Amino acid sequence: MSAGLTVSVVIVSHNRAQVLRRCLLGVSQLRYPRFEVVVVADAAGRAALRGLPFAAQAKLIAFEDANISAARNAGIAAAAGDVVAFLDDDAVPEPTWLTHLVAAFADPAVAAAGGYVRGRNGISFQSRAATVDGEGREVPLDLDPGRITLLTARPGRAIKTEGTNMAVRRAVLADLGGFDPRYRFFLDETDLNLRLAERGAVTALVPLAQVHHGFAVSARRRADRAPRDLSEIGASWAVFLSRHCPEARRAEVWADIQARERRRLLRHMVAGRLEPHDVTRLLAGLRTGHAKGRARQPVPQEPLPEPGTPFRPVSLRPDARSVLLAGRAWARRRLHQQARIELSAGNTVTLFRFSPTALFHRVRFAEDGIWEQTGGLFGKSTRSQPLLRAWSFAGRVRAEAERQRATRGFDAAACFKPHEAEKLR
Repeated sequence: MSAGLTVSVVIVSHNRAQVLRRCLLGVSQLRYPRFEVVVVADAAGRAALRGLPFAAQAKLIAFEDANISAARNAGIAAAAGDVVAFLDDDAVPEPTWLTHLVAAFADPAVAAAGGYVRGRNGISFQSRAATVDGEGREVPLDLDPGRITLLTARPGRAIKTEGTNMAVRRAVLADLGGFDPRYRFFLDETDLNLRLAERGAVTALVPLAQVHHGFAVSARRRADRAPRDLSEIGASWAVFLSRHCPEARRAEVWADIQARERRRLLRHMVAGRLEPHDVTRLLAGLRTGHAKGRARQPVPQEPLPEPGTPFRPVSLRPDARSVLLAGRAWARRRLHQQARIELSAGNTVTLFRFSPTALFHRVRFAEDGIWEQTGGLFGKSTRSQPLLRAWSFAGRVRAEAERQRATRGFDAAACFKPHEAEKLR
């Protein structure tokens, strides 16, 4: 049974202490019964754990280099769980994330699993189900959003999982030698997907295992998502194509990649986020990185050893609940006061604040640990909804609660009654 599996959650962070702290606050609200947390971070990132609920229980691995693959391998080396789950430092998991993701491993044939990723508005999906080939081309898959789908990969066509929301059996990872450290920033998980495909591995795609990914500021990306540097992207493409793409196709594929990056940069320029000289500089960096990547020699990936430290489970409050509070937009202070009371009791809190407008909805995990959804009573949440729809306040709350019930972990009927919202106004 999946509930009996132990899980190591590995989080890598470099020069992003503030977002790491927010990520770990979200991790502290996970409801899976048996997991440990392994944080591989620089000094500032390790200091960010101070004061968090499970700070003393987390495994901290000092790692100063900006190499996500090598850092993940350091995390795997310390991971003592049956399954290793990966989460980016600028992501926050839904409280049920591990419960859904690890359920896939109840089938002993499953080697890896991946979930869905929501984007910056907390509602639209950034990535869902797809396959990927040796040229890096992805093909979307149309899956049942309410169930786990098992897919068997074949050489040259892998089941795509995202590094910010994926899990692999530790024994499989160890046998593969972990991630290839030549990928310092990009395509690391795609390379792993294709190496799993070479073995004909079974990968589970789990739509209800969801994380929210914000694309935090980094040395390579600004807050508006405009790139600062493309050299490591170029380097990773060189390594990837040399490993997975037939030699006769590499030049054409590389030309297509450069054209795609140029179009992306031009979109940023038209939007006013880049200047023409930035486009020239960034494309030059892409090409320079590609040349450096071609010079990176393959690294022997020997099987990883058994973990050097025992499993260190995070202690959770067994009576913790997922609570829903709802009120009008102008009741913000009172709603937050009640939310803080629930948080102090160890509960996960979702707060709905709806205005009498047609504003689109947004979901965010705030710095204080509250899940907050705001928007107009008559506006869209999922983008497939009509632009404008008449709702009663209680009806809208019930609909939004039901939409998130399986991922947020609350029972709409138990957590919300219309008269309670009226009192909170």
